[in-house]
Amino acid sequence: MDQSDIRSAFFVECEDLMEALNEGLDRIEDTLDDGHDDETVNAVFRAVHSIKGGAGAFKLDALVRFAHQFETTLDALRAGRVSADPPLLALLHKAADRLSDLLQAARTGSETATIDPDDLVAQLAQAAGEEEAGEADAEDLGFVPMRLDLDLPAAAPDEGQSGCYSIDFSPTRALYACGNDTSILFRVLSDLGRMEVRLDRSRLPDFDALDWQESWLDWHLTLETDEPEHQIDEVFEFVEDLCRLEIRPMAIEAPRMDPDPEPDPEPDPPASGPAAAKKSPAEDHRTSSPRATVRVELDRVDRLINIVGELVINQAMLSQCVQDEGVPPRSPVRNRLDDFRNLAREIQESVMAIRAQAIKPLFQRMSRIAREASEIAQKQIRLVTEGESTEVDKTVIERLADPLTHMIRNAVDHGIEPADRRLHLGKPPVGLITLTAAHRSGRVLIEIKDDGGGINRPRVLEIARGKGLVARDAQLTEEEIDGLLFMPGFSTASVVSDLSGRGVGMDVVKSAIESLGGRITIASDPGVGTTFTISLPLTLAVLDGMVVDVGGQTMVVPVSAIVETLRPRPADIHVLGSGDQVVAIRGSLVPIVDCGSIFGFRAPVRSYEESVLLLVETARQKLCALVVDTIHDQRQVVIKGLENGYGRIPGVAAATILGDGRIALIIAPEEAVDIGTSGGTFSMEF
Repeated sequence: MDQSDIRSAFFVECEDLMEALNEGLDRIEDTLDDGHDDETVNAVFRAVHSIKGGAGAFKLDALVRFAHQFETTLDALRAGRVSADPPLLALLHKAADRLSDLLQAARTGSETATIDPDDLVAQLAQAAGEEEAGEADAEDLGFVPMRLDLDLPAAAPDEGQSGCYSIDFSPTRALYACGNDTSILFRVLSDLGRMEVRLDRSRLPDFDALDWQESWLDWHLTLETDEPEHQIDEVFEFVEDLCRLEIRPMAIEAPRMDPDPEPDPEPDPPASGPAAAKKSPAEDHRTSSPRATVRVELDRVDRLINIVGELVINQAMLSQCVQDEGVPPRSPVRNRLDDFRNLAREIQESVMAIRAQAIKPLFQRMSRIAREASEIAQKQIRLVTEGESTEVDKTVIERLADPLTHMIRNAVDHGIEPADRRLHLGKPPVGLITLTAAHRSGRVLIEIKDDGGGINRPRVLEIARGKGLVARDAQLTEEEIDGLLFMPGFSTASVVSDLSGRGVGMDVVKSAIESLGGRITIASDPGVGTTFTISLPLTLAVLDGMVVDVGGQTMVVPVSAIVETLRPRPADIHVLGSGDQVVAIRGSLVPIVDCGSIFGFRAPVRSYEESVLLLVETARQKLCALVVDTIHDQRQVVIKGLENGYGRIPGVAAATILGDGRIALIIAPEEAVDIGTSGGTFSMEF
């Protein structure tokens, strides 16, 4: 690996460290009433320290200086010099956000990397009980290479020294992978007293057998100090799970170590008492260690997914050929083809699982958005997340960031009331926003729920009429009024602020969600709160589709959107005064949309007796019946985007390649229903 590879690996590692940092701060905040767990504070401290150590190796001075003060404040918290309270946690969250900014700036080389956040550093120093932020030592700010025959300057022993300790220290490969530097540990130890260091090279293999990623060196130290033993423990505290460590008190008159003896086997630790050895939790719990992982460039995964997509297409083509040749259903060829189809599906699902990622990092990012928005709006907000382990395609996660950001800011600005009004209404002063993710019926459901005032529907309708979005005498249902929020340019903000009022509203969110093949719905109870529900496909690469015939054209409808299929009886079809037709299903009248007509393939059919109705669920119309001529079969299809090569087609989500090599368009049920119920048509030529 060259320097750029190591640097890239450091920033990738920092993503995991930042995730652990934010998760730890959230856990501390959730347990404020019960008292925080010391191990959680230690984990947060280790994350910041590891980032600082790695940043020092790459001379990222601005990042190191800030991380150093952040680490100092966390050290004061874990030592009990300061207490965890809401103001301190708010400051630590802000510091974590700033640390993330500095990491991103250092990674991309943007100008933010040169900005020294003096105000935040001063606040951290004040919180730690310091009069002003001290400068980090030169040794803390950079990476200092160390020789194998380390010869540290020994501090002169003070009078009255009463303790001597033998320390056996064996770093693991994980210690160095996190950016830690053993020389810094030894220098801190040497400040405690007089220290001698001996390097043990006995495990170092021959050059041909050397694995450069492994840690082969062991260290034996003797420390004379008048400091208590817990001071030695604290030096190793943030790496204790990344090494094998043994600290043994010994008589001060004990003879010095022979500089070149053969290494002794590791002694058995005393069973109890002050001389009991400290060992790595990783050593004691090897069976519960995390599963091994490998980092792969996303482009490689994408290429693999494309190949699997071609495999699915070829499997469909092979099935078509076998059918065209009239091979009997129970023949060996058919049986082997079924096995091939099942294997192809299993490979596809396994490959898609590689792209699947937990939605947790995105939810953590929304926590920051909520904090910043609440500070701007001067409101007290608490964001609670659920279902963080829900896995979603990485592309979906990346494209969800902007719409979720807008919705969280919208909930803070428009949903949650000011603290004084909430108290007047008998609500707690702190507003609650709940962000939830879950798998349901082959899709991902994300909910953004607030306990605010709900949608003021009379005001929404009044604004819409004033903007000419609806007629003055229009009578709208509650659902139709809620749908006005998604119209372009609609905003209920009376003044322009940093959060809203610029005419970029929920229409942007709706467009972003629909571009992912999803839909968004609203449920609001005045005075109680509002819930936005986003339904998304699990992946953007492959879907289960129903292959249908529409006006002589083969099209595909996503199975996840279909509630049921039916052939209507003439008595079930009713014509409204406007000429629109509906079908009676179990006591309800459901609008009918003729796909062949809206896509311009043929004229509207006069009778639906020979047609098939696909009952689909949409955000605006709830249930709607799509008219198709014939259902061919249900199969797995590979999604091919049209935007880059052809452009956006209303009512069409994407395209796919069928087994006979023909291209079929994939219907976007939500858009098709909107076109049909608004009386529109769209003509396509082939």
